[in-house]
Amino acid sequence: MKKFILLAILSGLALTITAQTLPQIVLKPVLTKLEDERPVWMSEAPDGSGRLFVVYQTGKILVVKKGSDGGDAKEFFNIEARDPKAGGENECGLLSIAFHPGFTTNKLFYVYYNQRNPRNQNSQPQNFPIRTVISEFKVSASDTDKADLTSERILLQVPQPFGNHKGGQLTFGPDGYLYLGLGDGGNADDPFGSGQNTATLLAKILRLDVNARQTVGRAPNVMQIGYGIPRDNPFVKEANMGDRGTHKEIFAYGLRNPWRYSFDRATGALWCGDVGQNLWEEVDIIEKGGNYGWNVREGAHHFKPGPDGARYNEPVIEYPHQPRLQAQAMFPDHSIGLCVIGGYVYRGKQFPTLNGIYIYGDYNLGTFWGLRYDYDAKKVTAHGTLLQQPDNIDSFAEDADGEIYALMQSGKIYQITAP
Repeated sequence: MKKFILLAILSGLALTITAQTLPQIVLKPVLTKLEDERPVWMSEAPDGSGRLFVVYQTGKILVVKKGSDGGDAKEFFNIEARDPKAGGENECGLLSIAFHPGFTTNKLFYVYYNQRNPRNQNSQPQNFPIRTVISEFKVSASDTDKADLTSERILLQVPQPFGNHKGGQLTFGPDGYLYLGLGDGGNADDPFGSGQNTATLLAKILRLDVNARQTVGRAPNVMQIGYGIPRDNPFVKEANMGDRGTHKEIFAYGLRNPWRYSFDRATGALWCGDVGQNLWEEVDIIEKGGNYGWNVREGAHHFKPGPDGARYNEPVIEYPHQPRLQAQAMFPDHSIGLCVIGGYVYRGKQFPTLNGIYIYGDYNLGTFWGLRYDYDAKKVTAHGTLLQQPDNIDSFAEDADGEIYALMQSGKIYQITAP
């Protein structure tokens, strides 16, 4: 198996080197005193304080000063006692944090975590043993480096049938709305058909207005939810049919596991790495109302039968799991991988040669790739391998200055630099 992977990597690299028109990158170790494994998200507080908040899958968030070695780390948030990884050790957990655009004054932030559901009143396991929880918290009034856990306000809870494919990201967009990525619920092959079903929140990117409260449903099943639905969401005019109808929170659908996504701060484009099933990984630009094909398609390829004539948003780029499939790919010279990790378009100031390059990677093989994209022509103009290294990539991060970081499963955190 190891021999196969090595040969596959070398084969993929041989193909991409010939097409390489992008600069190489160098990983610069930062926050070297942080030792815990599985950092899955990192954000800089939007208040000018220069504080980075590092999210660990086990259920805690550490706050450190940007530019430090991490030795100054303080525990900002901890729900490890809730055991958010239970039910899906590899993909459940505390998965991200997002700061309210008005954080400087209102001190509000939002977290995404998972929770095991208790057995029912007859002590039988439930059909949906796990739930995803999206909650609002406030910073402690007495300590700006400490969260007030008693301030929790649950916005949304989503039942989950299995322990994998949780998506797991919260991000405020340029429009001030909260974007939420959810996978298809897990197991394999999307057994419940969530990808193409707009009556479920799974396999979607949602868009919520956290500054509003809204009443939904129709009599007698009317309820108030902990957020508002933006008036220009794509399905906002659909009939009110409760759980049987289209969910108006949906911004885009047909996504298997949108593990990490980001907004290009120069253009506003929403880039997403959607983790594939058995054969293909893909990167998409998410558009309002877009259908990205899962589970009818995996990448740009047939997966299950779908309606005749249906149209789907095409990936920006894709790559296969096996060298034998490279000839069938959108870009045959793209090297292989097994699990895409969505990244960021570089808009920092320190490394001008990286400007405009979308940087993404592969969890299993540790490959860093880049591409340049012409938004007007809607096509990739250059792509290639930026770095091959052995560590598992958990996530990427972007600070307030537009500099990009890589978070490794081992606990290492690197700034992405150019020679």
